[in-house]
Amino acid sequence: MSAAPAVPKTTGNTLLVLGKITAILDAFSLTRPVLTLGDIREATDLPMSTVQRLVANLAGQGFLDREGDAYRIGLKMAYWAAPATRGKAMLDVISPLLADLRDTVGETACFFTAEQNHRVCVAMAETRHALRREMHVGKILPLHAGSASRVLLAWDPDLLASLLRNPLESITDFTITESKALQAAVRQTRTDGFAITTGERESGASGLSAPVFDASAAVLGAVTISGPTFRMSEEVCRGWVEPLLQAAERMTRMVGGRFPGEPGAPA
Repeated sequence: MSAAPAVPKTTGNTLLVLGKITAILDAFSLTRPVLTLGDIREATDLPMSTVQRLVANLAGQGFLDREGDAYRIGLKMAYWAAPATRGKAMLDVISPLLADLRDTVGETACFFTAEQNHRVCVAMAETRHALRREMHVGKILPLHAGSASRVLLAWDPDLLASLLRNPLESITDFTITESKALQAAVRQTRTDGFAITTGERESGASGLSAPVFDASAAVLGAVTISGPTFRMSEEVCRGWVEPLLQAAERMTRMVGGRFPGEPGAPA
């Protein structure tokens, strides 16, 4: 009977190095996709000599890509994300991340996809606050109102063109009903990378949304934080942009997606 293969022991030094590598990779985000060595040192609080050594090793292995004097996450990481989720339904991947986002901000987190000229809630993690906006999986909503709609239209010009063939219904006093105004709002969303709206679909309600992309860099859906405006003022929403974009980035990577403009992806 042959002996079982020996399992290499994990030393404390190995775990320490892995922790430092994790800290370096965690420094990158959707809002800060390209970092200099100085940016990484500031974000991780590691000695510059350590940052230089580990970043050079990570770049050499393809985990980071160099851009001039700066770095971004390497495409090799995206290749690893794809087999991690292959065979799992998209919502099985996204739902736990919605729960994480809900726990971070305290408000309901949803995922919307476009269906013709409407949007549909396909997954959600509901707030634990007693007072909440009514939302449920399967709810169908108009595609011209709200932050999720803004995001879905911003990265799908054909969908926007289709929507604008018909009059835009007024739902509240703040609903955009003019084609040019909606086009301008959509352009701003694409520039910003996210959307914040108040009272467009429901009076006294606010939302902020960001896009999630598939493997072809096409918009897959919109991840949204929503709740009553008295808890989600403009200032509060602005403060939640970073965790929202981080969630959108994690979802994109976990489903094997890529962002427009990345190497190998459409602009």
